[in-house]
Amino acid sequence: MFFFISIFIASCSNRKKVDVSNINLDLKIERFDQSMKELDQTNLSVKAPQLQKQYGFFYNDYMREMLNVGDPSDTSYYKNLRVVLQQKDYKELSKTVDETFPDLNGVQNELNDAFKHILYYYPKQKVPRLISFLSGFTVQTPIGNDYIGIGLDMFLGSHSKFYPALIESIPAYVSRRFTPENITPRVMEAFTREELFPEKDNSTTLLDKMIYNGKIMYFMDQVMPDLSDSLKIGYTSKQLQWCKDYEGDIYGYFLDQNLLYESDYMKIQGYLTEAPFTPELGEKNESAPKLGVYIGWQIVKKYMQENPDITVQQLMQDSDSQQILNKSRYKPKNAV
Repeated sequence: MFFFISIFIASCSNRKKVDVSNINLDLKIERFDQSMKELDQTNLSVKAPQLQKQYGFFYNDYMREMLNVGDPSDTSYYKNLRVVLQQKDYKELSKTVDETFPDLNGVQNELNDAFKHILYYYPKQKVPRLISFLSGFTVQTPIGNDYIGIGLDMFLGSHSKFYPALIESIPAYVSRRFTPENITPRVMEAFTREELFPEKDNSTTLLDKMIYNGKIMYFMDQVMPDLSDSLKIGYTSKQLQWCKDYEGDIYGYFLDQNLLYESDYMKIQGYLTEAPFTPELGEKNESAPKLGVYIGWQIVKKYMQENPDITVQQLMQDSDSQQILNKSRYKPKNAV
């Protein structure tokens, strides 16, 4: 009985729950997607400047880089904007987003809690504005000067009628994650990777990138302690179970192929990026993708178990991937 209790405690230590009830934060998701409905063919000269003032940097980025109608500093963009607003596809997409997301209260509560956790570890961190919008299937969670955007049309549900038509640019193994429950983890992952802990230029070997990604995943464990592992890493439940079943074999493969210290990007990218599966491992294409990310995550979790005096802040600042591996004493069952 003691053995099983010890295992349970060890597994829970990776998701230490902290008290964030005293942290004052009341995030609101600003519905730019709904504000856009205020625009029509006759009122652009009045309403557009009002929205530009209200949404600031986001408005300018949206018109210029996402909607691609022109630079708001020149009112000639009104002409292109009118064309977009009249398009049948735009109106249909806007209607579908309205029906799918009549409100964002649940997501708002999740993000508020996650950012409270970030403030627990980093009290001086500036919390960005959260702005929802229609991306035209171009970008999911863009980060700008003072905001994180939430492209709601990229979270309509895996069976949305829109995604099959985009199969050439957005493969099905990617769009299957375009679901409402993915909003919070994708927003937090983007913020964690791009704003809090951007990858350093000297991260070159597979081991470096495994540990960097492992730290990102571990930090997501801390700020979203109740979120499932499959949602955090973007796996199906079967893919996550496959990784658990073959963890030792995966790590053994990395060792056998001398991949840990490989720095050739073309040789290691397949273990870090999105894909339907990993070709070299498993049978009948049943393997999970991003195996370097998964194993890095397990190494970092083991490192924090073995070194309980290390704080989250110290972990995230440490860029010595070899030391983290050594001190983790990581050796899963069946590894070489």
